[in-house]
Amino acid sequence: MGIEAWYIDSSDEDQRKPHKFNPNQPVSLEELQKIGVLYWKLNADIYETDPELQQIRKEQGYSYMDIITIHKDTLPNYEEKLKMFFEEHLHLDDEIRYILDGRAYFDVRDKENRWIRIFMRKGDLITLPAGIYHRFTVDEANYTKAMRLFVGEPVWKAYNRPADDFDIRKKYMASL
Repeated sequence: MGIEAWYIDSSDEDQRKPHKFNPNQPVSLEELQKIGVLYWKLNADIYETDPELQQIRKEQGYSYMDIITIHKDTLPNYEEKLKMFFEEHLHLDDEIRYILDGRAYFDVRDKENRWIRIFMRKGDLITLPAGIYHRFTVDEANYTKAMRLFVGEPVWKAYNRPADDFDIRKKYMASL
């Protein structure tokens, strides 16, 4: 199965729920690509030796890699971190995540400032472009294991919205 994405409602209900409209308002991979989101489906069971992952890393320049497990038993200050990840923000660099196990959501803003929820499952690799407003959360299973990839040294700094005056935001908006 490929990527699954949809527009989300504005409910204040638990962020870990799907938040689909009724009827659902799906978003295609082509629509995601128009806002700069890149996606690959890989075999997470062989991530350590996967030639396809190695090729993507080489082509995209993803030289740094680490793995994070997001679960209450493994991530210190779990609830606090989830709240932090779910704050709307942008980065000065691309955000690249590869789901090795579990499930999660990335929410991104479209050109009209509407939220799109991207459902991430085992084997999904996604790149969010620098300057895109986004946020992250696990689903109701409260668990995901993800590979974090970077071009060069990792930069962990997030800039919460509003950050419209940042050069990277202006560059991103001009690319749409």
